[in-house]
Amino acid sequence: MKYDRNNALLECEIPGLERKSGKVRDVFDLGDRLLMVVTDRISAFDVILPTGVPDKGKVLNQLSLFWFGFLGVRNHLVTANADEYPAELKPYADDLRGRSMLVKKVKMIDVECIARGYLTGSGWKEYQKSGTVNGMKLRPGYENASKLDEVLFTPTTKAAIGDHDEAIDFAATERLVGAETARELREATVGLYSKAADYARERGIIIADTKFEFGRDEGGSLILADEVLTPDSSRFWPVASYAVGSNPPSLDKQFVRDWLDSVNFNHQPPGPELPADVISRTREIYRKAYRDLAGKELD
Repeated sequence: MKYDRNNALLECEIPGLERKSGKVRDVFDLGDRLLMVVTDRISAFDVILPTGVPDKGKVLNQLSLFWFGFLGVRNHLVTANADEYPAELKPYADDLRGRSMLVKKVKMIDVECIARGYLTGSGWKEYQKSGTVNGMKLRPGYENASKLDEVLFTPTTKAAIGDHDEAIDFAATERLVGAETARELREATVGLYSKAADYARERGIIIADTKFEFGRDEGGSLILADEVLTPDSSRFWPVASYAVGSNPPSLDKQFVRDWLDSVNFNHQPPGPELPADVISRTREIYRKAYRDLAGKELD
């Protein structure tokens, strides 16, 4: 295990097990199952930064676990109790506890499934230029951060680390995965977002948009997988600071992005080291997101 000077986990290694690493997760193949370890790595503008944020991985992992339970749909979770992991993982139980889960292998669908309830980010930029989002024509009159008349399904391709996802329309989604699967993805994405957004609003948080990933199990059923409704996969806005016309401060890594822009980071690797105050503030933003949504302090 590789920790930085702030005790943030940057890298997980388990001797004898093959590892595949994403921007944040280290994944280990256990045969018919996978061990997903959520590190404290943080990326911005598709660049993994050299400094971690303590507790970030635990927030992402435990918030996903909360949503798996709340949403009550088929998912890939086997257990997140490190004491129930296979024997070869026992020596690493303390490092894995709270930031990992054992999951079933599923055949992942190569589409990022994004739900938008509010017009912001790349969707707002496209709307300003052409009056569309992912090629869908919207009515005139929306402003930045406006609540959309209906939840939009705005999928993207899945890009490799360091590359950017590409927005695609529904017809392109059908060509990629087939008409029936595209319909299933749209219905599941909009339905899950709507249920979560209603709950979050009661807790004082607007979920402006979020990303889901799905796969199929051995029986062909659609399975919710990977992270779910976390600050890394979603845009969370405090209700108290929401106003149409501008983006409220997000409960995510926007604070880091803003700092990087303030020091004129060129959005190309390598990224700079984060100062202590930025790390501390970001850590508290992530912990607050968990506290507000799960209704308890991080374990």
